[in-house]
Amino acid sequence: MRSVDEVIRVSEVHPYIPNSDREIRRRMLDDIGLKSIDELFNDIPTALRSKAALPIMSKLSEMETRRYVEGLLSKNQSTCDILSFLGAGVWPHHVPAAIDAIIGRGEFLTSYTPYQPEISQGMLQSMFEYQSLICDLTAMDYANSSLYDWSTALGEAARMASRATGRDEFVVPHFIHPERLQTLKTFCDPADIRIVEVSQDRGTGYIDQSELRQKLSNRTAGVYLESPSFLGFVEASCDDIAHLTHDRGALFVVGCEPISLGALKPPGELGADIVVGEGQPLGNHMNFGGPLLGIFACKGQGLLRQMPGRIIGRTTTQDGKQDAYCMALQTREQHIRRGKATSNICTNEALLALAAAMYLSLLGPAGITELSATILDRTNYAIEQIRKLRGVKAPVFNAFHFMEFTVNFDDSGKKVPEINEALLAAGIQGGLDLSNYFPELGQTALYCFTEVHRHRDIDMLADELRVILEG
Repeated sequence: MRSVDEVIRVSEVHPYIPNSDREIRRRMLDDIGLKSIDELFNDIPTALRSKAALPIMSKLSEMETRRYVEGLLSKNQSTCDILSFLGAGVWPHHVPAAIDAIIGRGEFLTSYTPYQPEISQGMLQSMFEYQSLICDLTAMDYANSSLYDWSTALGEAARMASRATGRDEFVVPHFIHPERLQTLKTFCDPADIRIVEVSQDRGTGYIDQSELRQKLSNRTAGVYLESPSFLGFVEASCDDIAHLTHDRGALFVVGCEPISLGALKPPGELGADIVVGEGQPLGNHMNFGGPLLGIFACKGQGLLRQMPGRIIGRTTTQDGKQDAYCMALQTREQHIRRGKATSNICTNEALLALAAAMYLSLLGPAGITELSATILDRTNYAIEQIRKLRGVKAPVFNAFHFMEFTVNFDDSGKKVPEINEALLAAGIQGGLDLSNYFPELGQTALYCFTEVHRHRDIDMLADELRVILEG
């Protein structure tokens, strides 16, 4: 007769796997010098440890698992369920079906950033095409094969400007995305780069050039400008700011939303040395806020070697008969001495960059121009309809706006949170509440309008706002 312990030990052994879970645990504990799993948690006071049983379900079939997960997901609402006018860094855009079909192929969906270039010619070519298209769009000389998002691209740009100039100050506008600013600080603080803020005109939103002139010094590594800005207005004096920056020996860094370049002058024609931006609008879904796609490009041979991330190049096979692709530059810590590395970024957003390359290829220059015109039509129509509402100022700034603009409700007697709550009850997601970010703007929200919004959608928003404001 076998003992109970023997029966348990035999029952725990898988018929085809010799080591039981108990045996594996015992060996792991022996290796780290512990007698029980409980000892792993000795550093946590007993009073803080939960004694409740974890809600871990028993084994589920595929069908049961699917039903359970779908039940959890049904608690969420997406832009398929409600009408959303929220942008502020992640924007609702149409994604052509061809893009999802192609990036869903196994060759792309499961491939990681290649470390052996000769093995991954298809992916390398797609990244080369992405870089080329970004250069065409921004009028810059070089682009890398993507970074994580706009925020991290800005952080890399500040550090790149500091390396290239040997200076330690980076100038930013007052009206910058607050989360983007926090990421910038995270990048700059360890490198002892000081962030200097410059004011913007309360009437137009434009950079105060007299203050900029005062704050520029021989310590200024770069000046950063967003156009369109975080609040949607387009800076009218980019050329003048570029001249001021270059006269002081600093680099001009421009942040942009890429689809706007179908209607606006590209940064390369405005004197930009470095361009950063967010590639999510280029054929990528909102994905509940990420992953995103960081655009990074520069101009001039002198800056090429300072670029972070990877740059894919085109060459030929040894017999010269076919094109071949390789990693031409990857100056990160794993590849060269840390002191000479330009970044420690360990990967890129290859799949999203592929989607962006496909999107730009599908639309072409004429398509991007037409799309920009459509977005401008929606933006201007929304301004016309919302500014008719009593107690509302739209937009707050007297400037040209693209895709986004600010709406102030101070004279209505209503606060943005209560307006947004009432809109949500009507199946509409309102604009971003700016009162915590920029208190000087009062009860102001940032609204977004793209090609997915029809005129009747905008009419619905205006009608609901009228009901809320008059109620």
